[in-house]
Amino acid sequence: MSAAVTDLSVRDFSERLASREPTPGGGSAAALAGALGAGLVSMVCNFTVGREKYADVEERMQAVLARSEELRRELEQAVEDDVAAYGGYSEAQRMPRESEDEQSAREAALDAALRESTVVPLGVAERCAELLSLAVQAAELGNRFLISDAAVGAELAAAALSSAELNVRLNLGGIEDEEFARGVRERLDAVSEGAGGRELVERAAAIVRERAGG
Repeated sequence: MSAAVTDLSVRDFSERLASREPTPGGGSAAALAGALGAGLVSMVCNFTVGREKYADVEERMQAVLARSEELRRELEQAVEDDVAAYGGYSEAQRMPRESEDEQSAREAALDAALRESTVVPLGVAERCAELLSLAVQAAELGNRFLISDAAVGAELAAAALSSAELNVRLNLGGIEDEEFARGVRERLDAVSEGAGGRELVERAAAIVRERAGG
């Protein structure tokens, strides 16, 4: 069994991205960017909760921390899920197709793998949309000496969201089941309409400038 991608060192992960290996690729990189953004939001929270100076926002920051940690773990898992989804598609491509039964089995396997390759980045996009909101809250309420980290977290979440959306729309082009495709598009449209995207990134940056007095 191959080692988990998330167990690689930063250098090894980067080298794998740059190599001729097909995984990890853009989908895993997007999920990792989201996980890093969640980690930064959690860091801001951890330097805020339990401090007397921020006692009035303790409960809210505890809630942000709990959710950002959930999202971090889920996005880390999505790094692995993206690799597995590509592996499933690659295996399906290698299936025999000499007989009609073999062709049918191969097509079914390719379809299932492509669906999974679509659902994984969709989940990344949905999680990063939520993370954007948490990053803004961390910037608004968190320890003022770390709020720039919250803004960086927002930037990473926005980049991950946009990247995941690209992957979803690309994979949808190969799916013939229009009902499935329509459901995915509806979820993706809801993310795009509700996330705030660059508006929330700019809001986080503006909060940082205001609280830093600059």
